[in-house]
Amino acid sequence: MAKLENKPDPSPRYANYVLGVLFVVYVFNFIDRQILGILLDDIKADLEVSDTAMGFLVGFAFVIFYTFAGIPIARLADRSSRRSIIALGLTVWSAMTAASGLAQNFLQLALARVGVGIGEAAGSPPAHSLLSDYFPPERRTTALAIYSTGVYIGSMIAFLAGAYIKEALGWRAAFFLVGVPGLLLALLVRTTIAEPRRGISEQRSDSTQPPLGEVLAYLLRCRAFVLIVLAASVQSLSGYSVLVWGPAYLGRVHGMGGVEIGTWLGLIIGIAGCAGGYLGGSWADRAGRRDVRWYMRMPAIQSLLCVPFVVGFTLLDNTTYALLCFIPFYFLGAMYIGPMLSMTQGLVKLRMRATASAILLFVLNMVGLGLGPMLVGAMNDTVFANHGEHAIRYSLMVMGLLGGCASVLFWLASRHLQRDLELAL
Repeated sequence: MAKLENKPDPSPRYANYVLGVLFVVYVFNFIDRQILGILLDDIKADLEVSDTAMGFLVGFAFVIFYTFAGIPIARLADRSSRRSIIALGLTVWSAMTAASGLAQNFLQLALARVGVGIGEAAGSPPAHSLLSDYFPPERRTTALAIYSTGVYIGSMIAFLAGAYIKEALGWRAAFFLVGVPGLLLALLVRTTIAEPRRGISEQRSDSTQPPLGEVLAYLLRCRAFVLIVLAASVQSLSGYSVLVWGPAYLGRVHGMGGVEIGTWLGLIIGIAGCAGGYLGGSWADRAGRRDVRWYMRMPAIQSLLCVPFVVGFTLLDNTTYALLCFIPFYFLGAMYIGPMLSMTQGLVKLRMRATASAILLFVLNMVGLGLGPMLVGAMNDTVFANHGEHAIRYSLMVMGLLGGCASVLFWLASRHLQRDLELAL
């Protein structure tokens, strides 16, 4: 394959095109990941399994292989073509999503989700590294925030499309219809995205990739990075728990139908999540130009403000009021992602960037996506089992309260940010 790093510097217009394509890839990433949430109760009934089993399916069955595959894939991305890795990963996870609809038992579905996890491990770390080369530090948080809003657009489409397809054709057809288009998108990524020179956005260069042990030692010495990882993991306990179990909660406790749930949650997640993600990145870029500590101070404030709204969402008996609380919860809960990703890229050396992103996602997903949904399922079946169908509301409230503890960790990270950013230069 021809090396593209020697080509002329990309134009801002082309950089925006790359951002747009990678944004669409991330949308598909979360369509294929979150489609399971709106189908959860239907699959549970069809395959005759427990809440704990479904919590494992949406959590660890996906996340263990996603996270453990992420680091070696990221190491490869730090020394080779990132766009080719993204295209291959997109092909794998799209095919395995479609294959999920063919599963005839719980084991087969779990194995298909493992395949989705392995494919998606090749998505974000190389994309974060690519975008950090296409956008300079003063615009990077906004660019990564825009990219990250794919979470909310993807989740919105998953809930909306999943609900309607499920009602019309069944849950198996939903997997197939959202998986197949990703194969065409993979071809677009492979043929139209070029590999930029590493460090071009900062006029830096680094031709050698440090050993993994050296990268890990560097990251462990970086207090800001460690605290950001811890804070984001705690925050994600709340976010992923509500995202995965929210549809089941509204169905069981508030008696909403599948299409109604998909419509309300999909629109709120899509609109409030995108607004929060974009504004969180934009505001952090503006405030960070005056004082870099605000890149982490803003997430600290936001995570604390989330708490009363997630409590309202889970405990209010009035469905309208509960959904109204969900809007600011999701708006505020999206604001930390751009600053988190931008600071992760800025705190490390050039050929550590994809690896650092993979390590961040490793911990974040093991705690948030892996442990969070499974804890909710386990609490439903044990701690709050005597509350019947209402057990889920108390499980989600506990996870929401835990998410608020991220505020302290984000604030502590802000105290080390300036020094650790300077060490990465």
